[in-house]
Amino acid sequence: MSRSQEVNEQKLEELQGKVLGDVAGSLGLLMAYLGDRLDLYSALAELGEATSEQLSENTGLDERYVREWLSANAAAGYVEYSAERRAFSMTPEQAVLFSAEGHPACMQGFFQAVVSNYLDEPKVHEVFRSGEGLPWSEHNTCLFCSTERFFRPMYAANLVESWIPALDGVRKKLERGAKVADVGCGHGSSTVLLAEAFPNSTFHGFDFHAPSIEHARDRARNAGVAGNTIFEVVGASDYPGGGYDLVAIFDALHDMGDPVGACAHIRRTLKDDGTFMLVEPAAGDSLEENLHPLGQIYYSFSTMICTPASRAQPVGLALGAQAGEKRLTEVLREGGFTRVRRATETPTNMVLEARP
Repeated sequence: MSRSQEVNEQKLEELQGKVLGDVAGSLGLLMAYLGDRLDLYSALAELGEATSEQLSENTGLDERYVREWLSANAAAGYVEYSAERRAFSMTPEQAVLFSAEGHPACMQGFFQAVVSNYLDEPKVHEVFRSGEGLPWSEHNTCLFCSTERFFRPMYAANLVESWIPALDGVRKKLERGAKVADVGCGHGSSTVLLAEAFPNSTFHGFDFHAPSIEHARDRARNAGVAGNTIFEVVGASDYPGGGYDLVAIFDALHDMGDPVGACAHIRRTLKDDGTFMLVEPAAGDSLEENLHPLGQIYYSFSTMICTPASRAQPVGLALGAQAGEKRLTEVLREGGFTRVRRATETPTNMVLEARP
């Protein structure tokens, strides 16, 4: 640093304060992940209020470790502490966020996804040097479970009730009986939700990750929709069949090596009056529009997962998780779609409707 670049002490202190908060948050996330794996939050929520001794006895865990974990959570504001009773408890809001599995506000799937990225850091470290990609299949298996766990509640809250009705004429087609492809379906959460809601339609789930497809088949059987779902291990640019009324991609196009090729294949397999529903992370069209906490989160996941995944595939376009509506529309048009509009949105996602 040259002498002309003098440090502004006030700005330095402000930045130190922010970083200190970030460090505290990262450790709070780790404590939350640990508490989820050990069922400590759910046990505390059921007990209502408990000392470390009572929670230890209830969970069968060592009291000294439980006490330290509770103390960290109390300092973070993740649980409440009564000094008078030496007891810990959870507010209804804390219980939802940390222990209400399946609730859209429960963050444990998110925490699990972040931890999986820490586990994969050595692999990403290497691709920064080599310029190569990191295939989805080579990530820690924790990532696959956490992806479903994080996205499924959001899909459950929005897909049938909000996103499908926002598409022109699609709900009526699904109610009558339509042919649908869910491309990049992963563990099949979105496919199963649609199959449950529209039993007259047939849903084809495609993904190139074989273990995910096996999981999706199990999910469909457990949900009682094996009769109107078909899952296959195949890529986005060569999945079989044609005459689809609806093709959907949920939070996956930006991970693909050749998203233009995928869109072109979707265009070829759609009926002339068919619809392509594209769900992607919320983003502005420029970096400066995305300089906020949500943008930071998406860019970080994109650094660790999305960009390396794309680079590991043919073409390797590497759209990234913050491509934005303008760039996504360009990809859709290059793939042969002439009409593109933003059908609806949530605070974290945009839903684009593309037609031939």
